[in-house]
Amino acid sequence: MAHSKNRATDGKITYPPGVKEISDKISKEEMVRRLKMVVKTFMDMDQDSEEEKELYLNLALHLASDFFLKHPDKDVRLLVACCLADIFRIYAPEAPYTSPDKLKDIFMFITRQLKGLEDTKSAQFNRYFYLLENIAWVKSYNICFELEDSNEIFTQLYRTLFQVINNGHNQKVHMHMVDLMSSIVCEGDSVSQELLDTVLVNLVPAHKNLNKQAYDLAKALLKRTAQAIEPYITNVSESCKLYSNDNDERLQVVKLLAKMFGAKDSELASQNKPLWQCYLGRFNDIHVPIRLECVKFASHCLMNHPDLAKDLTEYLKVRSHDPEEAIRHDVIVSIVTASKKDLSLVNDHLLNFVRERTLDKRWRVRKEAMMGLAQIYKKYSLQAEAGKEANSIDDRLLVERIFAQYMVPHNLETTERMKCLYYLYATLDSNAVKALNEMWKCQNMLRHHVKDLLDLVKQPKVGSLAAGPCKAVFSKVMVITRNLPDPGKAQDFVKKLAQVLEEDEKIRKQLETLVSPSCSCKQAEVCVKDITKKLGSPKQPSNPFLEMVKFLLERIAPVHIDTESISALIKQVNKSIEGTADDEDEGVPTEQAIRAGLELLKVLSFTHPVSFHSAETFESLLGCLKMDDEKVAEAALQIFKNTGSKLEESFPHIKSVLLPVLQHKAKKGPPRQAKFAIRCIHAMFSNRDTHFAQIFEPLHKSLDTENMEQLITPLTTLGHLAMLAPEQFAGPLKSLVANFIVKDLLMNDRIPGKKTTKLWVPDDEVSPETLAKIQGIKLMVRWLLGVKNNQSKSGNSTLRMLTAILNSDGDLTEQGRLGKPDMSRLRLAAGCAVLRLAQEPCYHEIITLEQYQLCALVINDECYQVRQAFAQKLHKGLCRLRLPLEYLAVFALCAKDPVKERRAHARQCLVKNINLRREYLKQHAAVSEKLISLLPEYVVPYAIHLLAHDPDYVKILMAKNENNSHAFIRKMVENIKQTKDGQSPDDAKINEKLYTVCDVAMNIVISKSTTYSLESPKDPVLPARYFTQPDKVGEPNTFWDRPPGTILNMMTESQEIPKAANVLGAVNKPLSATGKLQTKLSRMETISNASSNSNPSSPGRSKGRCVGTTI
Repeated sequence: MAHSKNRATDGKITYPPGVKEISDKISKEEMVRRLKMVVKTFMDMDQDSEEEKELYLNLALHLASDFFLKHPDKDVRLLVACCLADIFRIYAPEAPYTSPDKLKDIFMFITRQLKGLEDTKSAQFNRYFYLLENIAWVKSYNICFELEDSNEIFTQLYRTLFQVINNGHNQKVHMHMVDLMSSIVCEGDSVSQELLDTVLVNLVPAHKNLNKQAYDLAKALLKRTAQAIEPYITNVSESCKLYSNDNDERLQVVKLLAKMFGAKDSELASQNKPLWQCYLGRFNDIHVPIRLECVKFASHCLMNHPDLAKDLTEYLKVRSHDPEEAIRHDVIVSIVTASKKDLSLVNDHLLNFVRERTLDKRWRVRKEAMMGLAQIYKKYSLQAEAGKEANSIDDRLLVERIFAQYMVPHNLETTERMKCLYYLYATLDSNAVKALNEMWKCQNMLRHHVKDLLDLVKQPKVGSLAAGPCKAVFSKVMVITRNLPDPGKAQDFVKKLAQVLEEDEKIRKQLETLVSPSCSCKQAEVCVKDITKKLGSPKQPSNPFLEMVKFLLERIAPVHIDTESISALIKQVNKSIEGTADDEDEGVPTEQAIRAGLELLKVLSFTHPVSFHSAETFESLLGCLKMDDEKVAEAALQIFKNTGSKLEESFPHIKSVLLPVLQHKAKKGPPRQAKFAIRCIHAMFSNRDTHFAQIFEPLHKSLDTENMEQLITPLTTLGHLAMLAPEQFAGPLKSLVANFIVKDLLMNDRIPGKKTTKLWVPDDEVSPETLAKIQGIKLMVRWLLGVKNNQSKSGNSTLRMLTAILNSDGDLTEQGRLGKPDMSRLRLAAGCAVLRLAQEPCYHEIITLEQYQLCALVINDECYQVRQAFAQKLHKGLCRLRLPLEYLAVFALCAKDPVKERRAHARQCLVKNINLRREYLKQHAAVSEKLISLLPEYVVPYAIHLLAHDPDYVKILMAKNENNSHAFIRKMVENIKQTKDGQSPDDAKINEKLYTVCDVAMNIVISKSTTYSLESPKDPVLPARYFTQPDKVGEPNTFWDRPPGTILNMMTESQEIPKAANVLGAVNKPLSATGKLQTKLSRMETISNASSNSNPSSPGRSKGRCVGTTI
């Protein structure tokens, strides 16, 4: 080939006849056309064509240049790969490429092109098959044996072939793949561990289930190469015996065997016991990552092969005492993971390892062990007692005891205890944080109940006046009893304690000290010891009364938080802010630690406000307030609001510095800081009117719609001033709302919104004008909530404005200048504003049925985020028992939400509200006169009426039967069928829908209950606004009864999005600009995820147009 090399040195490239130069100066289409001719030329050549081989040598070298190997077009790359495959065939056994790097690049390039075999439907599949056939027949890859990087090339080839093979390939493809791979194994000098792993991993059952063709390919390859590959498979076992001094090699073997032993259907451990024993030996490997890998594997092995638990126990025992914290931690994780799946998978020895680690020297391990045991307890301890709530008082007491004794030991020195609490809080998930916050709130509430009991006990009981205090004491005893284990027995003990407190002044004073807000942690410990010592008796070792008192003292004693603790906690947060804390050493990112620390301080400022009353603490908070970080300053403001009630008189030097800062924040700070600044001034200062006036006047005069960004904070501040001091600024506020907010701000669209198909954008992308309009809406609502009367009819005007926004889909002016995300935000603001007003009785009574229904339909908005946020606001108002009962019916509309999570959330909210109202009625027997507004069964008529005005979907959620409620509901439905729709009594179509929903409700009651036929305990009272007076008794509207098949069809929940239909359309008559009724077109819409940031499927929402609005 010397002459060929001479030809190559002259650099001149000869192309086949009819083919012009191929370079980057021609188009892609022309390049493909010329390459096809080159492919044809090389395809027709054979090894004996010496002249042609010499003629096209430079072309062969040119095709291997980076220009072609890295070309962006896949068609060009495929054609070049076919040329290179033929070049290797033609020039065999000596390739025209001599550089090892170039050979590696070429074969890695060809391997990448083989990925095209995956798509058997591709128009180019035949060319990909030709490429595979060519390199398999010629054994082209055997050239790579002499290359230093041969293992990398072969491994990548094997991985690619195992990835692309699928059930669309015929036997020829399978055969050529086996030929190609087997030649590498049989003709090479050795088989690397990495290459062997690439083959063997496909035999693991889990991989077999994912790709059976890859499994068959690996099996065929091993069968073809059995003799050559057997020594290397045997060598896996040798590698496991530490014959290799290479840590990484041992780690790779351990990972491979972990997959093979741990796979669900694997029988490798029983079939190859020496190999299994060898693998177990790696639990004691000197290399930490190997021991860690073995420990992680344990959970899979325990879950998939319980019979191997005995073998694993001894090795896990040793590793549970491993000097490496991470390994001890993962031992716990593996055992707990298997336990949560099935407790029978782990033996008592393994669970004992977890228990022992609760005493580990490292907090991270202790925490994992404690949390793991708690999770196991939660899942299994109550199995035998079906129906009992897992979140019982016993569970809460256990969690509190675990927290106080193990997670944040109360006997630690203050600084260490707060550091422990700080980092624990930073690492808990959201549910755990909620539980911890709830624990403090419950303890704080119980402290107040005990304090109330002490105050009642101290009252004199003389003559006829004695009955009052005794009744109050009994009532308070009952409340305290509900916070103790076994309330039935605890009731007698708490009564006895009340008697002891009357008689023993020393115990009473000790308990007064304990529940005092200023009680320190050290004082609490002394008080608890003294009280238990006083009540205990050596002659009576088992004393149930004393045990109950200990439970009570455990819950109310402030053993973690006092003034000194808060000061230490704030210092710890400041260290993180300054960057001097060892956050990273504790495994918590600094930003996460700061955020969690501020949240922790906010919660404690609510439950332990007096503990913040120290000059040092307030000075630290003042420093936080002046920081540039908005989140830090905002948290400091909230803490000041919660804790600063006595700051003015007790810390005047702090007040003199704080007041100017608050005034500046209220005028020019971020909106949220402005809000909390106003609340701080209201909560902390006596002459607040003067301070408010100093803020109101300049802001009121400076309002200007030309600069929307500068308008948001003033509107926020003015809104909160309007709510807190409506009488002080009565005149200016009315003018501000009517002239500026409505006419200048809401009724004008100054800046065109971005044209987009998205329904929602992140907060930082919302236009300043929309944010200003939202604050304007909130200002109107806050003003009305401050006034709390509708004498000026401002409530009616505001409600018309809000429903006009909903009617117009968020585009009040209907000029089409707003973007869809802006319209979504304004719809949400209007819907939430109606909910806020409905919580005030004077405004609730003026909300018309049409306005109520239009507000309800926001929960079916086309934008997922609007539905989600509105549902949360609705749930919050209902849980506080502020929203009237008819708003609970709104959740019934969620039955047609196409998103499963939203439907589940609605059901959870409904059930929680039902349980909350029933519990409230149990605890407040005296509110029987409010029964109609509280009893959850009374939501049924509201739900029926609302569903009757929404024909798209009908479904009623049934709660569990209590006090024969199903019979009560049946009677209620029967009564409704004797009435007519109060909104449209003469509309036959509406009344037909009403009775149809009644039929569905009755069908559900009958199908779900066995007690519906019993006598109703009470005669239901129907809301007069919704239903007319009933017809003559005994003549129900049976004309509308539906056959069972029809009703069942209506109850069936469709997985498809509802078709277009009228929603409160012809049925409901919307409000016009002047309050008149007009016909409105409604339609259901769904927006796909392709054109929206909203959820992939969104239920329809009533859409209508109003010509204009006046207020």
